[in-house]
Amino acid sequence: MNFLAHALLAGDDPALIVGGVVGDWIKGGLPGALPDDLARGVALHRAIDSHAETHPAFRQSRARVSTTRRRYAGVLVDIFYDHLLARHWAALHHHQPLEVFCASVYGLIEERMHQLPETSHLALRMMAREDWLSSYADIDGITDVLARMSRRARQPNPLLSGEQEFLADVEGYTRDFHAWLEDTRAYCVQWRLA
Repeated sequence: MNFLAHALLAGDDPALIVGGVVGDWIKGGLPGALPDDLARGVALHRAIDSHAETHPAFRQSRARVSTTRRRYAGVLVDIFYDHLLARHWAALHHHQPLEVFCASVYGLIEERMHQLPETSHLALRMMAREDWLSSYADIDGITDVLARMSRRARQPNPLLSGEQEFLADVEGYTRDFHAWLEDTRAYCVQWRLA
């Protein structure tokens, strides 16, 4: 769910960026029906997810989520981290403004859309049309994402108003995020070199 973080952590390789963003729509073994370069991007997406699950700061963020939403803590933290990444984008010294970076990501995905599962096309085009990645910078964007997710789920869930978890401990989540991002950037550099 943390599409912006996956795009950033993929580095400058267009296939890794596309594979990183679409990773949640790709199930099963790799490469599957994907070209090898996109499959490598999905593999990086999965490696980042695994790294996050064991990272102390990410685990601390999950523990900050109240017991009523704890079952969805991983999803919530992913979204909170994308919010913090977008909100602190300029301070993180990325070489492009957030809006330019996001437009570039949407363009890269559109170029490779014909090689991606059809089941992902509608959501990916909606992501670009509604500019989901940039919208994460505002808390209202996070509220909207969580409302959409709560409606799409097959069973009742506590995602609606989940942004209240973040607002209850902004400083704690922010500390966790910066520790996680620093370590995960280094992890991804090593992964890409392997």
